[in-house]
Parts: sequence; C-alpha cells; structure tokens
Amino acid sequence: MAEFLWDTLIQDALVFDGTGNKPQQVDLAIKDGKVVARGSVLAPEMAAEVIDARGKWLTPGLLDIHTHLDIEVDVEPGLPEAVRHGTTTVLIGNCSMGTCFGRQQQEGQDPIVDCFTRVENIPKEVLVKCTEKITWDNTADYMDHFADIPLGPNVASFVPHSMLRIEVMGLQDSISRAPTQAELNKMCELLGRALDEGYMGLSTDGLPFHYLANEPNKDKRIPTQFASYKEMKQLLKVVRDKDKVWQTTPIIEKRIKAFKYFSLTSGLLHGKPLKTSALSALEFALMPKGSNAFLGFARLMNSKLFKGNIHFQALGTNFRVWADGIVSPLYEELPSTCQLIAKEYDDREGRMALLHDPAWVEQFHHDWSAGRSGWNLSHLKTKLGVPDSLVVREFDMLVFDGAPVTEWDGESFQQVFDRLERFQAGDASQSRSEAEEEAFTRFPSPIGNDAEFMLSMIREYDKGFRYWVDIGNVGNRATLDLLLHENTMPGFNDSGAHITNMAFFDGNLGSLKRAQERDLATVARVVQRLTSEPAEFFGLDVGTLEIGAQADLVLIDPEALAAYECDPNRHFQYREIFNHKQMVNRSDGVVARVLINGKTVWEGTGFAENYGTETIGRAIRAIGSAATI
Repeated sequence: MAEFLWDTLIQDALVFDGTGNKPQQVDLAIKDGKVVARGSVLAPEMAAEVIDARGKWLTPGLLDIHTHLDIEVDVEPGLPEAVRHGTTTVLIGNCSMGTCFGRQQQEGQDPIVDCFTRVENIPKEVLVKCTEKITWDNTADYMDHFADIPLGPNVASFVPHSMLRIEVMGLQDSISRAPTQAELNKMCELLGRALDEGYMGLSTDGLPFHYLANEPNKDKRIPTQFASYKEMKQLLKVVRDKDKVWQTTPIIEKRIKAFKYFSLTSGLLHGKPLKTSALSALEFALMPKGSNAFLGFARLMNSKLFKGNIHFQALGTNFRVWADGIVSPLYEELPSTCQLIAKEYDDREGRMALLHDPAWVEQFHHDWSAGRSGWNLSHLKTKLGVPDSLVVREFDMLVFDGAPVTEWDGESFQQVFDRLERFQAGDASQSRSEAEEEAFTRFPSPIGNDAEFMLSMIREYDKGFRYWVDIGNVGNRATLDLLLHENTMPGFNDSGAHITNMAFFDGNLGSLKRAQERDLATVARVVQRLTSEPAEFFGLDVGTLEIGAQADLVLIDPEALAAYECDPNRHFQYREIFNHKQMVNRSDGVVARVLINGKTVWEGTGFAENYGTETIGRAIRAIGSAATI
C-alpha cells in the first residue's frame, strides 16, 4: 500500500486565508487533520485524495458567534443545519442561558425549560427531549462530555449568568432577592473555575421581553435581569482579570443604564479593558438610525482615552421573523400580548378567555396603537425614529405565509384589510372565493381599525395563521456597511433559537454575498471578520489556514453564491429529532465542501455517510485558560 505524504490536497482554489490579504490561487495540503503545506503547485501524486477546486473560493471554516445550539447539540451532535452553510465552529451559552451546570431541577422547577421556552421560543416538548440527554452536573464534566458524543463542528461555550445564579441561589431565590455576599463569592468562585476550564467568559442579558415560562413566575424575567450593578461588576472583574469575554444584550428600557453597564469595558474606568460582545448592530425598520448611538458609544469606549474593547454583533441578511398568530418573540414586548404568549401552548381555552376579557381587550387596543397615533410624546418619538417599542404593527409590513385563506398567502395584512373594508361596504366582488367570502363574513362589521382586525384574527384562528415581517436590515440597504464597521463583529446568526420564528443558519453566506457584490477585496475583509478576527477576540485556536492549524475549511462556489437569495430559501419543515417543525435554510450548491479537522463532512448537496456517528469536532477551550488544548 502506497504511503502518501498528505491525506488531502486541494488544488487550484482561490484562497482567502482569513488575514484580510488579497486572495491567491494556491494549493493546500492536509495531514492528520492539520494544514501542512500551501504553495502554487503541490504534487497531486503525494496525496491520498485530490480535490479539484478550480473556480471555487477556499476559506477557513466560518464561526457562528451567537447561537443557542446548546439545546440541539446533545440530541443531534452533528448540528447539520449550521454545518451545511459552512459553519465549523459554534459559540453557545449565550444570553445568560445554557446547560453547562446540568439539569438544575429542584422543587418542581425545570430551569432549562423555564428559561428557554419563551426567551428562545422553543416548545417545551422539544426542550424536555433535549434535557433528557443531560448526564453532567458541573462545568468541567460538561466540557469533557463533548469528546464522548459524535460532535460535528467545534463548540465553545460561555458561562451563562442565569444558570450561574440558579446554581448558587436556586431558581426561586434568583428571581426574588439579591444574593448574600457569600453567595456572590460562590458565583465568582464557580465562574473563575469555569474560565480556567476553558470557557470563553460570562454571558448576561438585559432585554425586557425575556420571561420565564413556569408557574408561578410567568410574569418574572430570567434570573440574570435581577442582578445589581454591584453583582455584575464583581463577576465581570473575574472575567476581566482572566482576559475573557463578556457577552451581553442591552438594557433597552433604560438607555442611560445600558451605557453605564457597557462602560464596564473601559480600561480607564476599571483598570483593565474588558472584552465585550454585545447585541446587536441592525438597521431596525422602525428605528433606522438606532444602532448609531451604540456604535458611537463603542467608538468612544474603544478610544485611546477610555481604553475599552467593545463591539456589537452584526447579521449578514435581513432580520425576518415569522409569527403563529400572536406567538412570536416580538409580541413579548407588549403587555397584553405577553399575557397571551404566557399561556401554555395547548391552552386555547385560556387564550380565548383573555381575548374576550373587556379589561384585556382595552389593554390590547392601547398597546396596539401606542406610539402610532395621537398628539403625544410617544407618537412624536416614533415620528423622529426613536420609538418606545420596536414591535412592528404596520399592516403593510406584515405578510401572510400560511394563511387560513389560500388567496391571502403572499399578501400583506394591509391588502386583506383594505379588501375586507370594501367588502363590508357592499362590494361583494372583493371576495375571490367561497373561503374568502366566508372569512370576511366572520369579521365584525364595520371592522373599524387594524387593532380590531388583528384581535378578530386571533379570536377566530388562534395560532392557525402564519406571517412574517422584516424588523431589521430591510432590503439589506445598510447591511454591508454594518458588517464592515470598525465597532461591529459579523457572525451573529442566533442559530438554534426561535425554531418556529426565524432562520439565519446561512447568515454568514449572506455576509459573503453582500461583500461579493462590491469586490474581492471586500470578500477578503469579510472572510477575515467571519474567521480569524472573532477567533482571536474570543480566544479560540481556529479561523486560520496557517501551517499547523486545524484543517477546518470551506469551499464556496462564487457563481452559486452570487445567485443565492436567503428569503426564498427559508423553509418551515418537520425535524424528526425534535418531533416538531423548525425554520431552516437551504443553500445547497453554494457551499461546495466543508472539512472539519481535515475530514469532508458536507459535499455540495449532502453530508458524508458517517457524519453524525463519529466525533469530528471538539470542545474548544479558550486560550489563556489552565486547560487550553
């Protein structure tokens, strides 16, 4: 049997090496899962396998820097919905939630289910199936267990603050009182230990619509939001001292408070810079210039004066969100619809009782019109582009996609509403079918306003009508500028979250497509921003094609990428592992090949035969820890 010098040789690719430098037409050789040679002409007879990559781009494996795949990774460790789009490393434990402390079940409470259900809009039956896989009860065993499952991509994790509080205080106390100094010291001890074990840092959350899903706490937010500034400062000192990362979301209710917390990044104010990764830089539909304040603040904090290190994560495509009736993360922000969502998934009777309660109906009408009409400060702020709420209630932006009447699919709510008004005014021709006529006759007449239309839809169909809205990056007008901004970091895709509401598994391909539309130099820069740049920031030894680096590689067909559009390739399909439908993306043909640790795991339109049955990726321990691999 011939002895080959290399396992794999990739020939004639246009190589973007992750440094941001101009791409080069070179060959690349792999041996034992490592990059071992790069050159203009490498001998094919020296390789056991030769891959002809003419006409393709070769890049380091892409990083998905913000996921909630904690839930999926132990049910389907190959994480195929991420990997098929060129992702080879995923970051988990975000937004203060995760599974690294085990199930944490006590006194009838199930913290993983209670936190993830509403915050990430994942049905309880899905979460229960995932938590059944948990066999560990501490951060060290969690990190170690990845070597014992058929892990596909590499995984790196934050210590989630909500779960840290629960571990020390218990769920009920973590949302009802402040920790004692002894408890806070214990949190710091556990955090420090986990950072030494290789965790990237601490994740927290400040978004006002992140609620628990358990009785009697459905009106309470997740534990991290009960932490004081003192608690945050003491915990983040541990992170700062170990040169790790704070991942967080803004306290958008109180922007001055948000800036106070973000200023914890400052080396001038706190003795040493704190690496901070925050959500998120988008061109919001209702607040197009909203990111400017955060990015301006980041510029100030990162200046030579304040010596900070903060960036805001950016998405490479339009932020499209689906809703089933009122069940959507968007509507958690309105008090009335938040009450509806808090009802159990199958509790139609409970929702109907609320929908016909006069006090609730009055609250709903108030919430729906708030900031959208009248002579008041709230409406003025909306007109000025700084609304109190980012919930899109404009009917021309809500588009049916799974409507109870077939003719409505693809139409905006406004189109249907206008036709309904004309029908009620006596124009019978406005109904295009018996089904539409029957639907129109069920609405109260006259319909009056859009709030009454939405209320009637929910009463009649409950969760049985589906629609989408672009809440950010509409038309991708400003997306590339945000991806290239010095105070952002691309790679935020929220993969694994909101499984019935959104799908950005292919978000990094969107970033590359935006770059390709400009020029190859921009592609080189965006590749850098999706690979080596985040890897360095989070302390991970991936994202490079240097000699000796782990051979995580992606081959991309640039012609297929140029023709690819995300929107028509978002699908709502059944996934057997969850026994539930999920929003996914399909970019087949764009990513020609994915290699992880030197092994081909995806090729064009399908996975390798053994993918998902053998361990390929690894748990990456952040550089600088005592347990660095």
